[in-house]
Parts: sequence; structure tokens; C-alpha cells
Amino acid sequence: MKKVVCFGEIMLRLGTEGYLRFLQADKMMVNYTGAEANVAVALAQFGMQTEVVTKLPDNDISKAAIATMKKFGAGVDHIALGGERIGVYYIEKGASQRASKVIYDRKNTAISESNREDFNWELILEGADAFIFTGITAALGKNLPAIIEDACKVAKKKGVLVFCDLNYRKNLWTPEQAQSVMKELVKNVDILIGNEEDTEKVLGIKAGESDVTQGDLDFDSYSKVAKLLSDTYGFKYVATTLRKSISASDNKWSGLLYQKGETFHSKEYDIRIVDRVGGGDSFASGLIYAILNQYDPQKSVEFAVAASCLKHSIELDFNLVTVDEITSLMNGDGSGRVQR
Repeated sequence: MKKVVCFGEIMLRLGTEGYLRFLQADKMMVNYTGAEANVAVALAQFGMQTEVVTKLPDNDISKAAIATMKKFGAGVDHIALGGERIGVYYIEKGASQRASKVIYDRKNTAISESNREDFNWELILEGADAFIFTGITAALGKNLPAIIEDACKVAKKKGVLVFCDLNYRKNLWTPEQAQSVMKELVKNVDILIGNEEDTEKVLGIKAGESDVTQGDLDFDSYSKVAKLLSDTYGFKYVATTLRKSISASDNKWSGLLYQKGETFHSKEYDIRIVDRVGGGDSFASGLIYAILNQYDPQKSVEFAVAASCLKHSIELDFNLVTVDEITSLMNGDGSGRVQR
């Protein structure tokens, strides 16, 4: 069984019911999530062994978060305890032309104040096949870039594939801050994942004439960007999600994978969105699964995109689908007919 180690913050998600706005809500739905935790849970549904590595305060809220990870099959054996707070984000879901809104409350959290001594990467990465971190984690605290670099160096020594999802978040840092950190960290990365905004904000490379706010994507330029990234940093693969936002409710969704001078495009899906949070994480988990199972590049990007397409139909952040369900969609069964 393949083993994947996922390093990042577990958060408390507080969401309004249905499509209520914050101003209308008098109660919130409680869930636990986080970019890397989402990847770990999705891969666990695919039958892989996963470990969520993070730091949480030693209290009952953290125990509930850890119990949630265990419930969905993710490993929790290397979670450091300490600090005062768990990160929180509040969300109201958008609809039609009204965008979803996220408010972060993640200053002075346990992981943001973590130290290099909190994580024994030699032990954590023993027997691992892949390690993933995101740009979100690197943005959380002054020690996080060094902690990630420690993990990447141990991974390289042990022959563990290193994945990075750039995951730019404007509420966490500026493009200048992101570039000063991430341009160094990605030198240790084997497989880079990002969308049209990430590449520009985090690595300073814009995809041609794309305008994500207008839903205009310059597809040919993405191949050039992927080649430039690969040539500059030596990535084995460069992957990107391609989202055409028609509205908050309807998107067109596809992806691209670049390897050794060739670009592979997936089919494009028309998706009606139930909950888009975690869509990029589900793409990352699908790509990790495909690459570790030695799928060819075309099949890999098709699997990743189909996995993330299905995630958009699921409430909350976790992609709770099976390999068979993803494969069925890849093979053309997108009718949504009742299975009985």
C-alpha cells in the first residue's frame, strides 16, 4: 500500500446553513478541514495509507478534529500538541453571480508558532512514497518555510516524491512575500500543482492573456508556462487546473499536465457546484494517486480532473468518492443516474 504524508494546518470550518449570508445566520455548521488534510482524506478513500502532520493545541476541539481525520481513514500518529489556538475559517456559499466568501481567523495558531523541533521528519517520512505541502502552509508562520525545507531534504534523501500545490491565498500574504519564500522551496519539489492565479502570484509567471475574473483562459500559454517552470526548476511534472467561472454556480473544469516537453489536456466538464471548497485539493489527491500508480500522463490528468469534478458535487471540503466512481466518470458516465 502506498503511503502519503501531508503537512499542513487542520482548521475548524464554520459555515452558514445552505446559502445564507453571514448577516442572516444565527447558527453555524461545524466541520474540520485543511488543504493537506483534504488530500489525506481523499487518498484514504482511494485505499492509500496517509498521515496528516500538523500541530494542534491540546484541547477538546483538537480531539474532535483528530477524531474526524480518523473517521475518514487518515493517519494521525505524527500530530504535535501545543500552542493555544486551532485555525478557523468562516464561509458563506455563493450562488449564481454572488461569489462565496471566506473569512480567516488563523493568526497565532498552534502550527503558525511551531518549531523545527516539533517534527521528526526522519521518523515521519519512513516508508513514505510521497510528501505534499502547499503554499498555504508556508504562509502561516515565520518558522514554516524552514520546517518545510527540512521535510523536503529528508524526503529527497529517502527517495520520496515531493508534491507542492502553490495554493496562493491573498488573505495570508502578498505576492512579493509569497515569491520570496516559494521560489526557494520549489527547488526541492518534484511535481508542481497550481492554477492560473497561483503561477502568477507565487512564482511571477503569467499565463498569457488569461483573465480569471472574466473566465478567459489562454490555454496555449499554459503549456509555455509549464515548460518554463519545468526548465527553470527541473520539475518532473507540472499540473494546473483550468477553471472557467461562468458564475458561482456553474463552471467549466479541466486540467493540464506537462511532462518532458509534452502537454496533456483533459476533457472539459460542465459542473453545477454544490460546494467548490476543496476542489483544488481533490485534483492534487487524484494526481498523487495516478502518479504513484504509474498511470500514463494522459490518464493521470483525466483521473485528477474527474476526481475534482466529482468533489464539486459534495458538501464540505472532503472528496468522499471512490476510485470506481472516478473511473466511471472518466469513461463517460456522467449522467448522474441513480445507482441501484
